[in-house]
Amino acid sequence: MLRHLFSIAVLLFCTVAFSQLKMPVNTSHLVQNTTGEVSLIGLVNQDFSPQQIEQLGGTIGSQIDQIVTIRIDAKQFVKLKKVIGLDYLQVAGKYAPNLSRSIPDLRADSVYSGVGLAEGYTGKGVIIGITDWGFDYTHPMFYDTAMQHTRILAAWDQFKKMGPAPDGYTYGTVYTGEAELLAAEKDTINIYGYATHGSHVAGIAAGGGAGTKHRGVAYEANYLMTTFLADEAAAIDAFNWMHQEAKKRNMRLVINMSWGLYNLGPLDGTSLVSRAIGSLSDEGVIFVTSGGNNGDVDFHIKKEFSNDTLTTKVDFYRGGTTNLWGQSISMWGQPNKQFGTSFGVYNSSQELQASIPEYQTNDGSLYIDSFLVAGIDTIFYNIQVDEQHPLNNTPHIRLRIRNENTSLHIGLKTFANSGLVHFYNVTELTSDVGNWGMPFTAWKTGWTAGDNQYGLGEPASTPETITVAAHNAEKITGNGTLIGGHIASFSSIGPTIDERMKPDVSAPGVNVASSISSFTDNNYTLLETVNFKGKDYPFAQFSGTSMSGPATAGVVALMLQANPNLWYNEAKKILQTTAREDVRTGDLSENGDFQWGYGKVNAYAAVKRAEQKFAGVRVPQSISPAALFPNPTSDLISISTSEVYDVEVIGYDGRRVASGKIGGGKQLHLGQLVSGVYFVRFLDTIHKPLVIIKN
Repeated sequence: MLRHLFSIAVLLFCTVAFSQLKMPVNTSHLVQNTTGEVSLIGLVNQDFSPQQIEQLGGTIGSQIDQIVTIRIDAKQFVKLKKVIGLDYLQVAGKYAPNLSRSIPDLRADSVYSGVGLAEGYTGKGVIIGITDWGFDYTHPMFYDTAMQHTRILAAWDQFKKMGPAPDGYTYGTVYTGEAELLAAEKDTINIYGYATHGSHVAGIAAGGGAGTKHRGVAYEANYLMTTFLADEAAAIDAFNWMHQEAKKRNMRLVINMSWGLYNLGPLDGTSLVSRAIGSLSDEGVIFVTSGGNNGDVDFHIKKEFSNDTLTTKVDFYRGGTTNLWGQSISMWGQPNKQFGTSFGVYNSSQELQASIPEYQTNDGSLYIDSFLVAGIDTIFYNIQVDEQHPLNNTPHIRLRIRNENTSLHIGLKTFANSGLVHFYNVTELTSDVGNWGMPFTAWKTGWTAGDNQYGLGEPASTPETITVAAHNAEKITGNGTLIGGHIASFSSIGPTIDERMKPDVSAPGVNVASSISSFTDNNYTLLETVNFKGKDYPFAQFSGTSMSGPATAGVVALMLQANPNLWYNEAKKILQTTAREDVRTGDLSENGDFQWGYGKVNAYAAVKRAEQKFAGVRVPQSISPAALFPNPTSDLISISTSEVYDVEVIGYDGRRVASGKIGGGKQLHLGQLVSGVYFVRFLDTIHKPLVIIKN
């Protein structure tokens, strides 16, 4: 796979160079304000040895190619700067959740019947991994259709401290097999309480129905469940554990992610969680994620500067959440294009009361925790400035503001000579999560209002994921009238910040009925209950792309049962090319739509396509690296085959630096690239990338 090839290429062709450990400017501050164990993610090179971390009393959770997750006492953090082979380090960011007519809308009922297919498919023999919170292992929704045995193979509760932890990990408790799972009953209370989300999501993907009409999509698939610590390092560990568990059983794995955030790092596919997903995708895991629920919020601004200034009002969330902190404003610029920002405090008469100094990205990286006094009120803020963010080399500012006085208003002011800047206004909680947007508004003449575009966070912006929008399920009335089928107002809108088409497809996500943990202490409106073994188990309806994501994960499980050899890019391409259009979607572009993706998931058409040997996606014979020529090259490259392939060239940081066609006499120009190691990745095939050396 691409990242593994990089390690080989460095050993073969590059001279080892030791450099200073890179990290976002806020990492040291966050660790200094943490007591006990801290969760970190890093990038390593071939000189790294896990024993160095163990000697400091820390542990390595997962190593996926160059990416490692580390847990260590905060007091030992400074010593990590001397670890050989550790190139980059960051504190793991926190995740938050993205919250019956789905089956007919998906056209999945036709898949079960097997009409026109080789057989009927129900997901049997495929594993769906659910990374979430709020699992009820005893719920009959997770039993087989005969209601005899649970289909949960194993569960890892990362919050529970009693152990035993899974092999290779030092935290949490793993339950394997029916007896252990039923004895445990549920996952541990955590920052979301005894939540509802995980059991609801799992039921949509593969619930057996428990005698109700609320049967999930792949209702005979098996489960792996992880209640993860709500940070990205824990999520990567969960992915890796699930991958190992699936390999033990020689079963294909689909992982659903109904959660996300906008402050994990770059939203362009270069974040560490994106890279980990990319590496595991190259090993056969298929990832499905919710697109996000900010489609009805003007929380974004895209501004092309030309020696001018943008000013906008930052709206604050004033709901009843007890752990509310304030607003987090993220700003991402372009490489080598500097910008600066400040904010002012205004009264209700729109008069400026106080302001902070201007902070510019070309002043160097910094982190400041401070406050501003406006009359008798205090506005707390902190600002992180990265002159060049270590992961994508773009200037970045994150400004967090706490304003508890509803009569005071915050005006954000940003200035630049040139370049494009994206702004996001997201609510933040004291638990470091919170992923709902709040508007930017044109409060005064000349100020700028926000929009609802570019609304995909992480991991929804990851190239390898199948990112899912949400619509309300349709129904045909007795007189033939179509009801429903519209895009959900909350469904986040693309494209990605680096202008890639996302979301990929849409699935039902409005008022979806599914299972609820019988142990929950969260509020919900009860739909109905099922009595099983003398206990009542609840069902409820939720809305969100959290619901459309697992519905699509269930469809992927059906596809994998029909063709266990599908790769992630095949599965995505099938879903895109078989997605349906109707009067609600309108005539979508052949390149996709920023709301609908390529249309509504059509399970029947997707499974039928998956049954075909190559599923409509080319699977070339193994291509020798020697077929790529000349290698090394100073400019042109091609491949010694008569067939023409669409390819993209990937740099060390995972970013695409060139694309075009090679083969059949066609050549690709690389003369504009700096010298180094690159990878040629074949699009619409499952062939592994090839290494190319640019002189």
